[in-house]
Amino acid sequence: MSGKVDKKKAAVAKHTELTSLAAKIKAKALENQQKLKEQEAAAESSNSDSNSDSESNSRERKKKLNSKEADVEDETEHETFESFSELDLVPELLQACKNLNYTKPTPIQSRSIPPALKGNDIIGLAQTGSGKTAAFAIPILNSLWHDQQPYYACILAPTRELAQQIKETFDSLGSLMGVRSTCIVGGMNMMDQARDLMRKPHIIIATPGRLMDHLENTKGFSLRKLKYLVMDEADRLLDMEFGPVLDRILKILPTQGRTTYLFSATMTSKIDKLQRASLTNPVKCAVSNKYQTVDTLVQTLIVVPGGLKDTYLVYLLNEFIGKTTIIFTRTKANAERISGLCNLLEFNATALHGDLNQNQRTGALDLFKAGRKSILVATDVAARGLDIPSVDIVINYDIPVDSKSYIHRVGRTARAGRSGKSISLVSQYDLELILRIEEVLGKKLPKESVDKEMILHFRDSVDKANGEVIMEMNRRNKEKQLRGKGRRGRMMSRENMDRGER
Repeated sequence: MSGKVDKKKAAVAKHTELTSLAAKIKAKALENQQKLKEQEAAAESSNSDSNSDSESNSRERKKKLNSKEADVEDETEHETFESFSELDLVPELLQACKNLNYTKPTPIQSRSIPPALKGNDIIGLAQTGSGKTAAFAIPILNSLWHDQQPYYACILAPTRELAQQIKETFDSLGSLMGVRSTCIVGGMNMMDQARDLMRKPHIIIATPGRLMDHLENTKGFSLRKLKYLVMDEADRLLDMEFGPVLDRILKILPTQGRTTYLFSATMTSKIDKLQRASLTNPVKCAVSNKYQTVDTLVQTLIVVPGGLKDTYLVYLLNEFIGKTTIIFTRTKANAERISGLCNLLEFNATALHGDLNQNQRTGALDLFKAGRKSILVATDVAARGLDIPSVDIVINYDIPVDSKSYIHRVGRTARAGRSGKSISLVSQYDLELILRIEEVLGKKLPKESVDKEMILHFRDSVDKANGEVIMEMNRRNKEKQLRGKGRRGRMMSRENMDRGER
């Protein structure tokens, strides 16, 4: 009996220690944040004169290099529209819009389509789920009707799933126009893709790396006569990850007679990056702040004690059973483990991450979209641009390390005017990250109310199931390693036989 009492006291003491530690971390984070603000304010004050000088110098340079640099026009000078029937679109495209129930344009479509139809370069900034794909697809298809030229437009996307989704939108809008499109992404057969390119499609949707592979290696394929270049999720494409490949692509593409569109939910329009994209006097169509989520999204957080994150997750899935849910993790291993844990506890889940081949990734997404799996456990490969109908809940199992990723993750729900909810599981190590996100959002995230007694009731079952999942994952990894060794052994044996014959 006394042993139980001692254990209980130890548990209480441990909990108190964790709570105290969390409070200290939070206080320290707030203190660091305040210091940073003071330093920035001081720096801004002391450098105000030099900044104004540099701004005037920058303006002079812009005048001198007007043909190379991109001065963004104010979007308020341009007309908007209330119905697609007001636009000068070809009848086939208008009919396709009606068939897809495109009656009233979204704000980004209303702002960007009129100047795009006039031939302007566009920088489009709007919340995720606001109809950006149609905003650039409609002007391109309308122009294509008059030109009927192969390799007419190229749309670049950062992920394979987003590229495939963009293709579906072009196919739907161009269904009555005889539009030919192809999707060129990694993880698929190069020869099959080369054959598709030789059929001279009008629209090419691609990830940068695979497009570069075909530009360098596929005979007869060239984009020298390209009329439209679109960068979707442009902030991601312009960063260091894709930067070198994108530079090589831009050197190959024509600059004269080409229209360029940049679209994103969170985009920095730095002049040097826009120069790389070779924009000419682009029209900026911004219908949101730099970082913003939609009003129909309810965002909350739960502060989770150490070691109980899996239990809290299972509690939430139990509370929202029957709802379509995306769980975001930071690592591929966590995505696979949590998917296994959910299925073992009879929640209907599938995983989506970078270790899966393309057919597996497409299959997982199709299962979730079709409603055959109600839970998708994913890394940030699913955070960008994917339009999955009726996602009710987004759960951040791991807090993203940057605010842009948070915006994109929670944007998978509350799309196209629907309501949705996001819940972030915050451990003591995530406090600084969540404070940074709250500062960017401009508001405090309220705490989700939970039944702690029920959570503790789940704990033993969840821990036991988690142990079984980890054992199964280890067993599979060992089998995979053995298969790899066996394959290498057979290859070495063949090489030795060849040497012996020689």
